[in-house]
Amino acid sequence: MNIYDRRARKELDQLVEEYLTTSNINRRQFLQRATAAGLSLSAATALLAACGGTNTGTLNTSSGNVPKVSSIDVLTQLSGAELAAFNAINTAFTQKTGIKVNVEPTSDLRAVLSTRVRGNNPPDVAGMSSVPEFQQYAAQGKLLQLDRFFNMSQIEQQYARIWIDTASYNGHLYAVIPRVNTKSTVWYSPKQFKANGYTPPKTWDEMIALSNKIASSGKYPWSLGVEGGSSTGWPAADWVDQIYLSLNGPDLSQQWVNHKIPWTHPSVKQAFQLFGEIVNGKHYISGAPQSILATNFQDAAYLPFENPPKAYMYFLGDFTASFLKTQFPGIQPGVDFDFFPFPTINPQYANAVTGIVNILSAFRDNEGTRQYMEFLASPEGQSIWPKQGGAVSVNNQVPLSVYPDPVSRRTAELLLNAKYFSVGQDDLLPSTMEQEYWKGLLAYIQNPSQLDSILRSLEDAATRLYPS
Repeated sequence: MNIYDRRARKELDQLVEEYLTTSNINRRQFLQRATAAGLSLSAATALLAACGGTNTGTLNTSSGNVPKVSSIDVLTQLSGAELAAFNAINTAFTQKTGIKVNVEPTSDLRAVLSTRVRGNNPPDVAGMSSVPEFQQYAAQGKLLQLDRFFNMSQIEQQYARIWIDTASYNGHLYAVIPRVNTKSTVWYSPKQFKANGYTPPKTWDEMIALSNKIASSGKYPWSLGVEGGSSTGWPAADWVDQIYLSLNGPDLSQQWVNHKIPWTHPSVKQAFQLFGEIVNGKHYISGAPQSILATNFQDAAYLPFENPPKAYMYFLGDFTASFLKTQFPGIQPGVDFDFFPFPTINPQYANAVTGIVNILSAFRDNEGTRQYMEFLASPEGQSIWPKQGGAVSVNNQVPLSVYPDPVSRRTAELLLNAKYFSVGQDDLLPSTMEQEYWKGLLAYIQNPSQLDSILRSLEDAATRLYPS
């Protein structure tokens, strides 16, 4: 998962806009401000270079021949192990086609991509920092329409409708999804559950009953930490996002995201209140509420797996497995740690899953981008990242045997069997509204009796911040 500084991103967006549209700053001032916003000098220099791009032609909208190329450029914000896994896909593509893939990593994908598109110098292919950003470029006609040359009958056989819709805009396919991660996972120690006679719950009521049972024995059922630097609050949003989808389904969830219903709507209040059953549960979380606010989300993940355990359950996405493997060398998936799916709240919306999608779209039309996008969507291309760990393919022709352990196989099954899926709703909000949402959750954790006032404040913010 990529956690990045949204405030710095906003500063960089404003810097780029000012540089492109005014004569207020020179190159030296640009570099000074970009480095002050957190970029390295090399990254700032690359961003400045992107601002000066010239038009070399992008989408081929004619019916003529598609240009042949020997290499393509891919812009991405991936780094570390994620970038290594992505490059394994690129290596396989080059071996298959002879077309070289030049990967350009950046720590601020949104700003660099926006600059290059505005300068008529987009990359051949780029990742997207969010679904709304992808939809914006599709609406502007900047993206290659994949269903013009994809075998769509094959795509429809290999992908469930929810994944095709996620990669589409206005009824047309504009993206591929090389990786998905689920957030609908509650982590626990199978050994501790067995030793104490606990059974993984399947419904919300069962989970509350189990929590009460653990608490009544003098133990703490839950671990929870929402500290995350400049993004503090997002783990609480993951809770409320999942609760809302499981309670109300995708249609009302979309209305909430699009501000078609107010933040004071009863459905929003109920989702906060159900989250409050965990946050404010008697003897549920050691040191709550201050410990929740002060504890980093990654540190909180460790508590159920310490010896002796300091908690018994922890809710966060499937990327939690990588935290645990790093913190506890030798820990065995499925033996020492496992997850149960987020429990059913409303039976009408059972198997509702929230998560993260990695989206790639093409900005140029040539033989390289066409073959690359087809390869990324194919079972062959989709099988590579799951083998490396930390990713799920939603192509149903990718066998579960490619996943390296039983826990990662179960996360794949969770997503493949999802009846309803949504990208975490906070990630679908305008970025400024997302930050207000996080702040509201921090206020609620601190003082749950002020919920009505908090929701009114969020509604006031939404009225100001949503496009009219």
